[in-house]
Amino acid sequence: MTQRLSGKHAVLTGAAGGIGLAVATAYLREGAKCTVADIGKNPTPELAAVMAAHPDALLYVPTDVTQLPQIDALIAAAQARFGAITTLYNNAAIFDMAPLLESGEAMYDKIFAVNVKGAFFVLQKVLAHMVAHQVQGGSVINMASQAGRRGEALVSHYCASKAAIISYTQSAALAMAPHKIRVNGIAPGVIATPMWANVDALFAKYENLPIGEKKKRVGEAVPLGYMGDPTDICGAAVFLASDEASYITAQTLNVDGGNVMS
Repeated sequence: MTQRLSGKHAVLTGAAGGIGLAVATAYLREGAKCTVADIGKNPTPELAAVMAAHPDALLYVPTDVTQLPQIDALIAAAQARFGAITTLYNNAAIFDMAPLLESGEAMYDKIFAVNVKGAFFVLQKVLAHMVAHQVQGGSVINMASQAGRRGEALVSHYCASKAAIISYTQSAALAMAPHKIRVNGIAPGVIATPMWANVDALFAKYENLPIGEKKKRVGEAVPLGYMGDPTDICGAAVFLASDEASYITAQTLNVDGGNVMS
């Protein structure tokens, strides 16, 4: 623990498990106060364990990011507990897939409501909070994906939603540059989170594969030879939140074992 985030107050969405919780834990270890949001009414057992270990530095606020009043309530609760927000880890997202010609309006609306609308308004409202409080060294990290770098036949809506995150990251970075607030993104590759059970099952359905086969294949296809772990995202997330990245903005960093080269 180097206390690289001492004095920071981070809000993290979609952080009751998986990558979000791994990053929240890393932020706490580096000295940050953290307000964690997710859709569930109560913390997951994994999050509850982290809360027990950091009772004075971690707050959980149930939040549906598709509901703008709930985003306002999240920001108000975070400020009331830990003061002005200095860091946003904008992570809440969902996944679904279907062949392009079979993908209906309901799937489109569901994915874009969370991954694009929700992410944008969390971004906008937290940035407005930072500007109003004249936050020095503010940092936003938007979670994109390697899926935002290229299309996939079965994953059109998710890919498009993550491409939108990369674009919003660039636009917001330019808008916030006069306020000295940095906006960057992280584009993970294939990461072994609990969500992959659902992803694998969907690929098994549409590609006629045994359960587990798609996960095995995508891991082997990574240049480094394996799927990443949620903790593999933490180094980039801590760096971009820290003052060490004070001259970096408008970038989306690939953390994907070499899948995307840029």
